[in-house]
Amino acid sequence: MAFIDDVKGELAELEDEKVDARKAQVTTMIRFAGGFMNNAQKQIIMLARFDSLVAAQWLKNNIEELYNLEAQLVTSTRTTPKGTHQYHDVKVERGAVNLAVATGLIDRNRAVRGLPAKIVQGKIAQVRAAWRGAFMARGILSDLGKNPYMEIICPSNEAAMALAGLARRLGITAKPRQLSKSFRVTLTDPDSIERMLNSMGAVHSSRDWTGKRSDGETRSKANRLANFDDANMRRSAKAAAEACDKVRQAFDMFEKNGIDVPENLRVAGKLRLEHGDASLEELGRLAEPPISKDAIAGRIRRLLQLAEKTSRSLS
Repeated sequence: MAFIDDVKGELAELEDEKVDARKAQVTTMIRFAGGFMNNAQKQIIMLARFDSLVAAQWLKNNIEELYNLEAQLVTSTRTTPKGTHQYHDVKVERGAVNLAVATGLIDRNRAVRGLPAKIVQGKIAQVRAAWRGAFMARGILSDLGKNPYMEIICPSNEAAMALAGLARRLGITAKPRQLSKSFRVTLTDPDSIERMLNSMGAVHSSRDWTGKRSDGETRSKANRLANFDDANMRRSAKAAAEACDKVRQAFDMFEKNGIDVPENLRVAGKLRLEHGDASLEELGRLAEPPISKDAIAGRIRRLLQLAEKTSRSLS
């Protein structure tokens, strides 16, 4: 459990000033770690349970800061046949109904079964924050050196489908599945896990996890290209690498000569550089708002045409 604690600790320390993203993370943590229920006095309260103290503290602090509500943090110990475990409960009693409405977990007096539409249809920053919240609430990650997998235990099938859909918006394939009476979203591809860790913000943990994979796994773009079974995938990866080089050269020239680049073309170029292995379709999903692969390809093409035209005018 030590490594997954390190990951959650890194995620809890992220400083994200975007209020919408922090609210998306709060909402997802409540949805995946508990929810709204009646207490003994039949009053609605919010209760979320964590096995990670840093995750519970993050939720408590952000509920109080973002929604101006008092949240309690209570730690309890339970002895089971597998040993003694600590649980950390975050509870909101006064104002729980207002919190449910503000987070979107109650919509038109009905509990949301998956995730609120404002997250599912939100910006990429909200998508990343939602995955971060789900992982901090109910995430599982294989130990270093073992068969790679990442898994989120979900409260319902609808929540699992929503989380898998958010992964697709990040250009990552995550499979929803049912295990006995439990719903889960699972990633088993090492590269997808690495990209998801980076997308959530666990950059340092991603490096540690990547550096200690089993020897039989690929660890670089060159090795991945050499081991692609499908010729089309090899060609796509090669084209993406060549496009990265051209975009990088174009940006260098623009900067050197103090040339302003249209914002939409600049953003498309940055996406190409930041996600060198991603397909055009994946890049389109990563844009804010998402666009088609033809649109992202057109913007990159116009960026390179502008670079070529500028180079000719300077020579």
